[in-house]
Amino acid sequence: MPSHTIVELPADEQASLLRELRQNRYGYFLGLHILLLCAQGRTPSEIAAFLFCSRSSVYRTVKSYRQGRFPVTPQEEEPPLLVRLLPWERWLLSLLGQVPRVFGWCRTRWSCATLALELQMRRGYGLSRETIRRTLHRLGYVWKRARPRARDNDPERVLRLARIRFLIETLPAKAALFFADEMDIHLLPKIGCEWMRQGAQKEIDTPGINQKSHLAGALDYRTGELLHVIGERKDRFLFLNLLEEIERACPAHRFTRIYVVVDNFKIHKARAVEQWLERHPRLQLVWLPNYCPQANPIERAFADVHDKCTRNHQRKCLGDLIGDVLAHLQVNGPWRYKLSRIYYTPEITQAVSELSNPIYSLAA
Repeated sequence: MPSHTIVELPADEQASLLRELRQNRYGYFLGLHILLLCAQGRTPSEIAAFLFCSRSSVYRTVKSYRQGRFPVTPQEEEPPLLVRLLPWERWLLSLLGQVPRVFGWCRTRWSCATLALELQMRRGYGLSRETIRRTLHRLGYVWKRARPRARDNDPERVLRLARIRFLIETLPAKAALFFADEMDIHLLPKIGCEWMRQGAQKEIDTPGINQKSHLAGALDYRTGELLHVIGERKDRFLFLNLLEEIERACPAHRFTRIYVVVDNFKIHKARAVEQWLERHPRLQLVWLPNYCPQANPIERAFADVHDKCTRNHQRKCLGDLIGDVLAHLQVNGPWRYKLSRIYYTPEITQAVSELSNPIYSLAA
């Protein structure tokens, strides 16, 4: 035995090289090595130690060979994406996984020019920003807007979602359930994408002084009908008008109970609302979790309103814009949206089953 090795590698560098080996050596070439070593009489343990793989990989390869499913040609087996990338393309993808400030740039987003400069300074790759742009498109990346995400950190989140789902699944025939919320209608257009000739950009006129109104809506979960009222202010009176509209749409001889699912906005908890509910015992408010808009199906109906009426609109008068919104709500629909998938996670399902337990219900 030699007294020293040919090359000495630190443990962290060995781990890095091992990761690189496992990324680049996929099934076909590993299988060839395993079969050749098996033909030389090596044991599975010896092969696994020599090739830096698991013994299960050895057994799986031998089993495939005996069943006639190995070897396959390299063309029949698609290598992983990382195997097909050039070294600078891998570094490019690693940059996209971090914010530019980590590398000293006073930016919140990567641009093609910034990525090209970073690759040149850190790795010495002289690439143009157009090369970066074409490469990103080839790798499946597109330049588009990010989507805001609510915090959704209510400690009672699971219980509140479970109660809403339980209500829907056990809703009696003489009970109604509505999802309610408010939306703003601005004379200032919401800007969105539309088809236009390449090299030209459509211009949308903006009002000198923005005007706005407010719509309160209630989506009937059973029928998809959307009740609505319009108000100049988003206050308790707007919400009270909506509750009165819901009560008129649900006569007492047909509905003995009305559930209205709302978020925790302050106008829903106003003293005037509490007093109104005391005088109208048929109606009961059910609370959504804090900062969880995806739990309210009416948000999708409101998004449809913006898409059809307020985005890129060219109305000069707020009254005309409100007329477009009301016409949309009258002509289109119903909006029979299903509950979001967040209502069907394992922890929510478990909580619903507990609510279904008669013993639990009595204890609650």
